[in-house]
Amino acid sequence: MERGPEVPVRTRTWPVAWAELGGGLVLLLAHVAALGAMLELPARVVLAAVLVYLAMAGLVAWHWLAPRRPLGAANRVTLWRAVLVALLAGMLASPPALAEHAMLVAGGTLCALLLDGVDGWVARRFGCASAFGARFDMEVDAFLILVLCVQLVLLGKAGPWVLAIGAMRYVFVAAMRVWPWLARPLPERRRRKAVCVWQGASLLACLAPAVGPALAAPVLGLALALLTLSFALDVHWLRLQRARERLCWNHRLCSDEETPP
Repeated sequence: MERGPEVPVRTRTWPVAWAELGGGLVLLLAHVAALGAMLELPARVVLAAVLVYLAMAGLVAWHWLAPRRPLGAANRVTLWRAVLVALLAGMLASPPALAEHAMLVAGGTLCALLLDGVDGWVARRFGCASAFGARFDMEVDAFLILVLCVQLVLLGKAGPWVLAIGAMRYVFVAAMRVWPWLARPLPERRRRKAVCVWQGASLLACLAPAVGPALAAPVLGLALALLTLSFALDVHWLRLQRARERLCWNHRLCSDEETPP
């Protein structure tokens, strides 16, 4: 995750960003308390949701190096989405509760997916787009996809193979440690966004109680195939760029050697 902007050390004001992260925790606790009272959720669901949110908030606080500067409108929308994702992740702690309230979980997932388009619009509308915000949004997206994959396994809608959908990006990030050329920036592609939308829609559809394993398998299989193809095209592009740079570098070295002193 990209680091946020720095502020002068002499600034002595209240850490607004931390207060906003704390507000997210209060919002989560209010939702959990209301849902717990209505649905009689197990205590482990509440504890898991809180722990997940604290982990996400801790990462944001670590990378946002300007605690006295507000997160901004777009990042607040992403933070609200992170609260929903924490609630969805907390349901993983109780598979029986997850199965009993599958429709409610699908509704929460729909809200989280719809908010994914709102934060980008807010960033453009109010001119608060940043590398930190883009990375924050991407990480929440990736974690949501992984949570949905685990939910489908726990609900018996698909086998463990569906976890490859949620794990693929994390494997790609891990591969950057071995092959640093994978970390180079990629050009904007509508194909990448379309595949991301298809993933979310496929996972959401398969969460619906009316969709059984027989129908979920081909839908999720197609989503996995499209995602694999998208990653393969990106890796191929990065390899071509690396080959071109090596060719240019070798050509430059040969030209330098042939140039008379």
